[in-house]
Amino acid sequence: MTMQRSGFALTAAALVMFGVAGCSTKNYVRTQTGPLIDHTDQLDQKTAENNRQIHDVNDRAQAGIGKAQDSADQANQAAQNANQAANAADSAANDVAHRADSLDSVVKGLDNYKQVAKVSVNFGFDKALLTKDDKEQLDSFAGSLGSAKSYILEVTGGTDSVGPAQYNYDLSQRRADSVVQYLASKYSIPAHRFYLIGIGKDEYVAANTTAAGRKENRRVEVQLLSNMSAENQPPAAQTGQTGQAAPPAGGQATTVPEE
Repeated sequence: MTMQRSGFALTAAALVMFGVAGCSTKNYVRTQTGPLIDHTDQLDQKTAENNRQIHDVNDRAQAGIGKAQDSADQANQAAQNANQAANAADSAANDVAHRADSLDSVVKGLDNYKQVAKVSVNFGFDKALLTKDDKEQLDSFAGSLGSAKSYILEVTGGTDSVGPAQYNYDLSQRRADSVVQYLASKYSIPAHRFYLIGIGKDEYVAANTTAAGRKENRRVEVQLLSNMSAENQPPAAQTGQTGQAAPPAGGQATTVPEE
């Protein structure tokens, strides 16, 4: 009995010691692996945060690219619209009248045409827009077209001597275009009635040495020419700076380039 009890006691002691040793091993493992697990968790969190930041930056970059593309598309569309408008304006100006270096180069039998009426409008320096007074003068001149038959409108644009020759040619052409477009649109004058000649500063009606003379040269002259017999022609009208209003029925004009 004593020996059995001693055996049980030894066995119990051995189990206790084994249990203590097992607990010590687990604690050691926890002690060694715990920091590694914590570090791994931190790395996972940082990785997840970095991924979120990368996605956020990517989303913002894509949004910025999208806005930039939209702006570029809008700018490109605006440029296309402006180009189309410029082409349309140029086409309209070309369609509204004949253009020639000299009227007799395009009108056969020009000697048979006689001047019936005339008007001249002046422009400000480097300007090609019609003023209210200019339009009133053209309205008065248009009164001569009501009874005119077999006629053409010679529109000549001019400039003063200031500036390069080519710029003045272009400027005189723009001035003549302004007059033609006003008469054609308001009085429904057919395009074939107009003959435009641009002379720039090549021909002047006053000395360019004075301000008053240069103002006179910044002009567009419109002549109503008819090849009707004298008895069938309407009364001649000279308007200089003014004219008589009336709706014309179509005509051609000649423009002169201005300085």
